[in-house]
Amino acid sequence: MSDASARALDRQVSGDHYRRMAIQPVEYIQRNGLGFVEGSVVKYVSRWRVKNGVEDLEKAIHLLQLLVEFERAKDA
Repeated sequence: MSDASARALDRQVSGDHYRRMAIQPVEYIQRNGLGFVEGSVVKYVSRWRVKNGVEDLEKAIHLLQLLVEFERAKDA
């Protein structure tokens, strides 16, 4: 970082699709204590229109399918 006082949320390494959002996915994920899989779903669903289109929705669906399987395995 060039400015030690700059917040990491004020910059994005690649693109600006997160910084343009009213609430960045990482803020929502952290403040709500979401785990990796849930957080990744939030990320993909938040950015699909401005980044990878339907591919991001497919990634979110896949992650949700994994989460369902993980949760069902816990109950078994």
